[in-house]
Amino acid sequence: MSVKFFSKLSQNYIELLKDDEYYDVTIEVGEDPDVKIFRAHMNILCHRSPYLRRSLASNKKNNDNFLVHIKLPNISSEIFQYILEYIYGGILSLNGRDILDFLKILAAADELCLQELIDYLQKHLIENKSEWIEQHFEFIQQISSQSNNLLELHELCTNLIIQSPEKIFKSFDFTSLSEKSLISLIKRDDLQMKEVEVWEHVLKWGLAQNSNLIQDSNTWTDDDFKKMKATLQNCIPLIRFFCLSSKEFTHKVRPYQKLLNNQLYEDLLNSYLDPDSVSTYNILRPRKIISTESTARIIDSQIVDSSIVSTILSRIDKTAKSKFEYKFELLLRGSRDGFTPKKFHELCDGKSKTLTFIKIKGTEEVVGGYNPLTWESSESSGEWGETKESFIFSFKNKNIKNAIISNVKKTECAILYNSIGGPLFGSDIIVKASSESAVYDIIWCRKLYYEKKIRETTDPFFIEDYEVFQIKRDN
Repeated sequence: MSVKFFSKLSQNYIELLKDDEYYDVTIEVGEDPDVKIFRAHMNILCHRSPYLRRSLASNKKNNDNFLVHIKLPNISSEIFQYILEYIYGGILSLNGRDILDFLKILAAADELCLQELIDYLQKHLIENKSEWIEQHFEFIQQISSQSNNLLELHELCTNLIIQSPEKIFKSFDFTSLSEKSLISLIKRDDLQMKEVEVWEHVLKWGLAQNSNLIQDSNTWTDDDFKKMKATLQNCIPLIRFFCLSSKEFTHKVRPYQKLLNNQLYEDLLNSYLDPDSVSTYNILRPRKIISTESTARIIDSQIVDSSIVSTILSRIDKTAKSKFEYKFELLLRGSRDGFTPKKFHELCDGKSKTLTFIKIKGTEEVVGGYNPLTWESSESSGEWGETKESFIFSFKNKNIKNAIISNVKKTECAILYNSIGGPLFGSDIIVKASSESAVYDIIWCRKLYYEKKIRETTDPFFIEDYEVFQIKRDN
């Protein structure tokens, strides 16, 4: 029989961490002026962190029995306190912490090679916090691209750029990408960008690496071209120049002729002068671009665009590789079908996995929610639908960077059914009327059964339009 008393053991080790006696290591964390010294124990650190084991091995105390002193300038004292509590007691408390704190703990765990903690945090981030990844894409992409322990997170970041480059590039300064990350991106056949845009972004990235150069290549010297060519030597072979139109070639490539291999440039020029000419250069196939016409058919909405749809879908199905795996069946549009509870229940009852978008009159704000259950009508004052999968959201000015996504907290009150109500998400989004055939006149948002407040005010508002879609897997 084996009995495990881990709770008391953890408590004792946390007490040891706080004890001022018996320590044999001091750790200097942070950089001036925010430096803090922590006291710790070599045996514990060595067995918990491979990185600290190597660092301590190179800083062993000498024969005079001085304390071993190591420095960790890349980790703040606040974050290192969390790390020490994990190392000593196996405890990680993130309640009420800022999103960036979570990400900084992940970065610190990666630096210290704390594999168990890395695996937990990476999995939690991928499975539960997709909105965090988009909101802090630059920081997450940076730490994941520099680590061999965060490959899943790095792959997710790469896929986000590939599927929605226009959205991701607007959310962060893409010139901060490492050359390795940029190359892994532009060599992909499924990168959803026009080739001329890929070339423009590569040039912009190259300029950022040579801050003394200006965009106008007419002012460049031969040395300037040589510097830029050296910077882009691994990127230029990945551009599908033969996919450019003659106009794009003339205006976007010709001014940078000196960056290209002479044979490549001659073959390009010949291909526009004589379409039947054969190039000796290794011509890459065109990228597999999904047409803009197909993109427009992803969702037939007059309220939201594809970037909002992608954000919502990533929350509904974290295993989806592309938004094109789904189709959205429009069940109801207020401006087409009316704004009454009767019409809502007539068109939406019995339908599961629905998305509701509500455009607030007089603003560019959109609120709504996801209901995995079927909508129903209740003749009583109201009945509850229980689910842990529903969530509500808001977007200001149709900008995903300002998105608020709020998960249900009290699952037994996730959905409210009422014959004089439209889409009712708990008591947090209320859309009701005085009777089944009356126009909605009781409309507001507040925080009650869901985790976050999605609007700054609880004041009633008017609906400009609203839409309900049923989400179906496109087999």
